[in-house]
Amino acid sequence: MKIASFFSGAGGMDLGFLKAGFQIPFANEYDKSIWATYEHNHPRSKLDRRSIVDIPDSSLPPKTYAGFIGGPPCQSWSEAGARRGIEDQRGRLFFEYIRLLKHARPLFFVAENVSGILFSRHNEAFEEIKLQMSGLGYELKVMMLNANDYKVPQDRHRVFIVGYHKRFRDALDGKSFEFPEKATPAFNMPSLEDDELGIKDLVESAVAAIHKSKPNPRTKIANHEYMTGGHSSIFMSRNRVRSWDEPSFTIQAGGRHAPLHPSAPKMTKVRKDVFEFKKGKEKTYRRLSVRECARIQTFPDNFKFIYKDLNDGYKMIGNAVPVNLAYYVAKAIFKDVKASGLTA
Repeated sequence: MKIASFFSGAGGMDLGFLKAGFQIPFANEYDKSIWATYEHNHPRSKLDRRSIVDIPDSSLPPKTYAGFIGGPPCQSWSEAGARRGIEDQRGRLFFEYIRLLKHARPLFFVAENVSGILFSRHNEAFEEIKLQMSGLGYELKVMMLNANDYKVPQDRHRVFIVGYHKRFRDALDGKSFEFPEKATPAFNMPSLEDDELGIKDLVESAVAAIHKSKPNPRTKIANHEYMTGGHSSIFMSRNRVRSWDEPSFTIQAGGRHAPLHPSAPKMTKVRKDVFEFKKGKEKTYRRLSVRECARIQTFPDNFKFIYKDLNDGYKMIGNAVPVNLAYYVAKAIFKDVKASGLTA
């Protein structure tokens, strides 16, 4: 069952959909710092390197594709970013995604974004996006999910928009998409020390980057190196350490703001918006390595990130949809497609 991936990044969402049973012959990613990583790890996907703006309708995947998946750039909607929403050129890429849907009308689509898209300041823009999607014949379901509820050792809230086309719903006797139930019980949420998903086995093998952010050839585990250097006042405005028995903070799309390793004690509050490393324990604080961040995002350990600067590795991982979270969403959709008897 073929689907197409847009704004693919390193392919975290793609891996989840592949695991659920879909095939992804076509993927699209414009950021050249990601191309080598995507192509190395997704050899069965043909990567289109153009901006989505430059993809004409005539060169879109054939209408034999069952679905489109993608996460239009989220910086415009982020609480930590400029929060310009649809006024930002990146925010307007949502409408390019809609253009593709209008041309191909796949059975379903998935769009993922940050929780900030639900903020009241973006209500008008988000309502317009949903109106245009609905106008193409899609029934929409929108929900904010926490990755930690779906076997991901991380607190990460993201909004998913899933659309089922009318002909798909007709084949399902009117059934709508239903978001998957939580995969982990409240008393056993995955943490940083989780036997299967945690990072405790990586403690002793991490190495520091060279010149703060350059790859270290001494690493014995691929990408298991961490960025060094100072921390900004913004970073030091709150505690950045989660304990072993807690899920990680959200993995950010940049090395400077990577969470600190759980082997260090939690930071000490000095006053409002000012924290410091615990006295006498300063040397125990380090950022999570690229590999540790990837593990927390549930990328498999054999997934190799290719970069000349660690910041690109952190960015690819921080912008990705956690693989396990994508899998549970994809699994629910795959079940419906199989039940419908349709393939496109």
